Amino acid sequence: MMEAASREAFGAAADRLNTYAKRAKAETLATVADELLAIAKLLAGEPRLRRALSDPARPGDDRAGLANSLLGKQLSEGTRTLFGVLVAGRWSSASALLDGTELLGVEVLLASAERDGALAEVEDELFRFGQIVAGQERLAAVLGDVTADLAQRTELVSSLLSGKVSAVTLRLAELALTGFGGRGFESALTRLVELAAARRDHEIGYVTVAAELTDGDLDRLAAALRRIYGREIALKVSVDPRILGGMSVQVGSDLYDGTILRRINETRTALTRR
Repeated sequence: MMEAASREAFGAAADRLNTYAKRAKAETLATVADELLAIAKLLAGEPRLRRALSDPARPGDDRAGLANSLLGKQLSEGTRTLFGVLVAGRWSSASALLDGTELLGVEVLLASAERDGALAEVEDELFRFGQIVAGQERLAAVLGDVTADLAQRTELVSSLLSGKVSAVTLRLAELALTGFGGRGFESALTRLVELAAARRDHEIGYVTVAAELTDGDLDRLAAALRRIYGREIALKVSVDPRILGGMSVQVGSDLYDGTILRRINETRTALTRR
C-alpha cells in the first residue's frame, strides 16, 4: 500500500488521466499504456534512474524536465504529460515511483477499455481466467513459476486467450505474469479484477456456492449487498461442491459464511471440546 505522499502523487496523475481519457481515443490510450509499462520496465532495471526521478531534494518540475529530456523523444504526447505529472509528485521512495508508474499504466489500459465500452467485459474475462487457472493445479504451477522463462509463459497465456478475450484482457493477463505489484500470478490477476471494478465504481463481492445460482438469485443478492454497502457490488461467483450447500460472500475484509461445511466444522469443533 502506498504511503500518504505517494498516494497524493499518484492521485494527481490519476486525475490528469481521467481528464485526458475523456477526449482520447481507445487506441491512443492503449499506446500510452504500453509506453508507461515500458517505462516501468526500464525503471525496474535502472535503480539510478529511479532514484534521480524520485529525489525529494530536487524540485518536481526539475524531475519532470529530466524525465522529458531522457525519454521525451521516444514517447507520445499523452505519455509525456501523464508521466511528467507522476514524476513531479513527491514519492516516499524510488520503488514507490516504480510501482506508481506500473499502476498508472494499468489504469490507462483500463481507461482504454472503458472508452470502448468493454470495461465490465475485461473485468469478467480476467476473473474467469483466474478461475480456470485456480482450478488446474498444473497450469497454476507453470504460470506462477517465476523461475521459468517469461517468454514461454507469455506464449502459453497468449495461446490460451488469443481470440477469446479482448486485447486489454490479454495484455493485463500477460502483465500479471511479471508479478504486477510484487504479487504472484494468481494474486496479480485478482488485483487487476479489483482495479477494473474500482474504475467502474464497483466493489467486488466474491461468492462461493455449491451449485449455480439463478439470475433472480444473483439480482436479489446484489440488491441486498447494495443496501448494506451503499454502492454497486460486482458479484464474482465460484462453484465449489465441497461446501455442500449455502453460500459464502466476501466483500473486502467482510466475510459472510453461511455454508453447510462451516456449520459441520463448527459442530465438529464443539464436540471435540466436550
